[in-house]
Amino acid sequence: MRAWEIQRPGPMGSGPLRRVDRPDPQPGTGEVRVRVLACGVCRTDLHLAEGDLEPRRPSTVPGHEIVGVVDRRGPGAVRFAPGDRIGIAWLRGTCGRCRWCRCGRENLCPDAAFTGWDADGGYAEYAVVPEGYAYRLPAGLDDTEAAPLLCAGIVGYRALRRSELPPGGRLGIYGFGASAHVVAQVAIAQGAVVHVLTRSERARALALELGAASAGPADAAPPEPLDSAVLFAPAGELVPVAMRALDQGGTLAVAGIHLSDVPGLVYADELFREKQLRSVTANTRADGEEFLRLAAALGVRPSVTVRPLAEADRALADLAGDRIAGAAVLVP
Repeated sequence: MRAWEIQRPGPMGSGPLRRVDRPDPQPGTGEVRVRVLACGVCRTDLHLAEGDLEPRRPSTVPGHEIVGVVDRRGPGAVRFAPGDRIGIAWLRGTCGRCRWCRCGRENLCPDAAFTGWDADGGYAEYAVVPEGYAYRLPAGLDDTEAAPLLCAGIVGYRALRRSELPPGGRLGIYGFGASAHVVAQVAIAQGAVVHVLTRSERARALALELGAASAGPADAAPPEPLDSAVLFAPAGELVPVAMRALDQGGTLAVAGIHLSDVPGLVYADELFREKQLRSVTANTRADGEEFLRLAAALGVRPSVTVRPLAEADRALADLAGDRIAGAAVLVP
């Protein structure tokens, strides 16, 4: 099969991805193989390619927003039938025994495994997944629309919940890429007032098209105090900015897996009056199931730029250069 692998992590200009031909993967016990129909391009893929995240294995195929059709089942795999369309997401496995798994917080499992990090992902023609960690996909979404929902959507949804946005509340979104533009649609559909703050003029235009109440530069103050905020940009210097924008009792959730260093906070201005600062770590499968049902019910539709698999390196370079509005999706 044709695939891309991370050869030597480094800046995109150094060519960290390499096109390769590999044998088609074979599913093991309890696993299914899919023929990839679409794979979203996630900022986590960029962090892995550029070395912000330490590689966990050599020559890994990135990609964890995978839509595919089951074409082979391993021994004991019975959940899906050949021909079923399913989604493969970031969370790939947990131990099921630790205290985090037993209390419904499997996203914190110390032995968790992740697609495109611990195992090969979807920048390829075929991918394999344990059937218990795959998702059935809503029929109303086409392949390229469904792909970004499998990480940008699921993890963004967890971040939105972690921000404790009250009904009809005022939400600030910092950074406006694949995840943020999905979360904005969910929040607006549920009656929130959304203010977007991002450095990209193209992203600000998209935010207004989607119904945001305002869209301004990332370091600007929103037009009103915020009840909640989610930081999607991997820029630690925006944490104090967002904390100052919160109303008393407000919560900031930091959604990314990687963040540059956070400057010191001024307690009286940025944390006092019961403001909260929270991080977000991956997601549970329950988050995924809940979000996919909600996205279908609310009519969430990612804005996608479709690129051929052969241009995966260019798509990641465009993501690094803020040249993509919404989400990029690769198709074989």
